[in-house]
Amino acid sequence: MSNPDPFMAISDGNRRYVLEELRRGPKSVTELASGLDVSRPAVSQHLKVLLEAGLVSVSAEGTKRIYAIDPAGFLGLNIWLDQFWEG
Repeated sequence: MSNPDPFMAISDGNRRYVLEELRRGPKSVTELASGLDVSRPAVSQHLKVLLEAGLVSVSAEGTKRIYAIDPAGFLGLNIWLDQFWEG
């Protein structure tokens, strides 16, 4: 796996939507695709980018892959952004 820039990963509006949905709780690709005007394979590609950037995690539940926010992946983003609010 490469480790793309998380800022590039969140630059896409569809990926931000996916992250907002996952913030509410873990979801499958099918559940995430229901709120987007893109195909399930396209949602899977967006999830792949987020996964490679370390922003989401995935687990298996039977035949489903369930995606969730990976808080550790947001630590670097938070640290970088926080520097703009420190004295």
